[in-house]
Amino acid sequence: MPGPEGPWEEVQERFERTGRAVVHATWGQWLTPALLDPALRTLLGRDWPRFRRHPAPAGRLVLAVSRILLKHTAAAVLQVPAGRLDLAALPGGRPVLRGLGADLQVSLAHTDELIVVGVSRAGVVGVDAEPTARRISFDALREHVCTAAEARRLAALPEAERTQAFLRLWTLKEAYAKALGHGMRRRFPAIGFEWDEAITARLTGDTAREWVFATHLVDERYLVSQAYHSGQAHPRQAAPPQPDGPPQPDGPSRPDRSPQPEGSSRPEVPCPPPVGGVPTGPSLVQPYGGRVLGFPGQGGPGPR
Repeated sequence: MPGPEGPWEEVQERFERTGRAVVHATWGQWLTPALLDPALRTLLGRDWPRFRRHPAPAGRLVLAVSRILLKHTAAAVLQVPAGRLDLAALPGGRPVLRGLGADLQVSLAHTDELIVVGVSRAGVVGVDAEPTARRISFDALREHVCTAAEARRLAALPEAERTQAFLRLWTLKEAYAKALGHGMRRRFPAIGFEWDEAITARLTGDTAREWVFATHLVDERYLVSQAYHSGQAHPRQAAPPQPDGPPQPDGPSRPDRSPQPEGSSRPEVPCPPPVGGVPTGPSLVQPYGGRVLGFPGQGGPGPR
C-alpha cells in the first residue's frame, strides 16, 4: 500500500468477500505523509507519549508508521475515519481496538523496511515477516524453535533449502503465537507443524482444522506468514505434538518485532516436493500490484 490515500478499494472488496485481508508497505513509503499529517497526535492516540519518548529516531519513526498503517487499514475495512479508532494492546502485546471496531481482530509485524498488518472479522489473526536473506544458524536455533520431528526433517535438507524452510517454519510459529496473544512467552518446540500433499501448513493436533496458515513471498525478499482461526475470538490451542525425542529445552523465541505494548490474490504456487515431510522452499504468491496479500479462498478460508 503506497500511502494513507490508498487505493483501498481492493482491500475493502477482499474484506467484504472473505472477512479478512493483509496489507503491507514500507515505512519509507508512509514516512513523509505520516509525519506531516496534522492529525498525527490523534492518530497515535495512547502511543503518542511513547513516540515522543522513544530514544532511537529510527524506532520512533517505525513505531509511528506501523501504528498509522494499522489504523488506516482498520479504518478502510470498517469504513470509518482512522482518527476515530483507539488502538491499545493486551498484556501479551497483541494489538486490539477499543470501542469502535472492537470486534475487528488485528495483527502487526515489521522487519527491516517492511510493515505488515492483518485484519479479520472471522477470528483471531497473526502475521509475521522475515527477510529471505537473513543469515541464521540452524544448529544454534533448532532446539529453541523446532520439535524433534521438525529438526530431523530440516536437517535432512541441503543447507540453502534448509534455511528457507526453517524461516518459513519460524514465521508460521510466530504468526500463530501472535494470533494467540502469547508473543515471546510461547515455547516454540511445543508447537508442531505438518504439511499435506499440497504443501499446505497444518498445525499438529488441530484435528478439527480450525486454523489456516499461509506463507507468501513479498517484494521478492520477505517471507510473510499468516495464521488465522476460523470463527472464534478466543480459540482453543491445538494439542501439543507428542514427544518423539529428548525433551526440548526452554529458550527464547526470536524477538517480537511487532511494536510493543505491541485484496485479491492469485492462488499459491506449490513448493517443490517435500523432503522428509518438510517443504524445500516457501509457498510463493505474488500479491496483486505488489501491495495486498489475500488469504486463500474466494469466500472464506481455503481448503483445509
